[in-house]
Amino acid sequence: MRTGLGVDVHRLAEGVAMHCAGLSFPDEPRGLAGHSDGDVAAHAICDALLSAGGLGDLGSNFGTSEPAWAGADGIAFIAETVRRLRAAGWSPVNVSVQVIGERPRMAARRAEAEQVLGEAVGAPVSVSATTTDGLGLTGRGEGVAAIASCLIDDRGTAVR
Repeated sequence: MRTGLGVDVHRLAEGVAMHCAGLSFPDEPRGLAGHSDGDVAAHAICDALLSAGGLGDLGSNFGTSEPAWAGADGIAFIAETVRRLRAAGWSPVNVSVQVIGERPRMAARRAEAEQVLGEAVGAPVSVSATTTDGLGLTGRGEGVAAIASCLIDDRGTAVR
């Protein structure tokens, strides 16, 4: 068994759709800017899984120099990350991800996010969220961050 840790941060921008934790938030006035859809939760999950498997990180696997990933959604990144992880002989056991920021509000859609992300990972995913009480870039509403941890094993089956 191995553990992994992933962190991602994206700035908030006008005229960008909000995608976070595998979900779309059409009522949000700003979204997460990036080469892809900016889904910090999905990207942090990918980083955690890749690091646990000894496969590098999001940038080395899906960097901005990769035009095929421009505009891709976070679920596509997770699916490809899990494919690469499995090709290396590892399987996700579970993932935990925490979204850090003032927006979007995750509480009402937490179960939906866990379902969508869990299906993409192929193992249970726990989603939580927190604010930073007005402190830092997340507290000032300049961006959103996420931290993820995971457990993987080489037995080929996820524990449920």
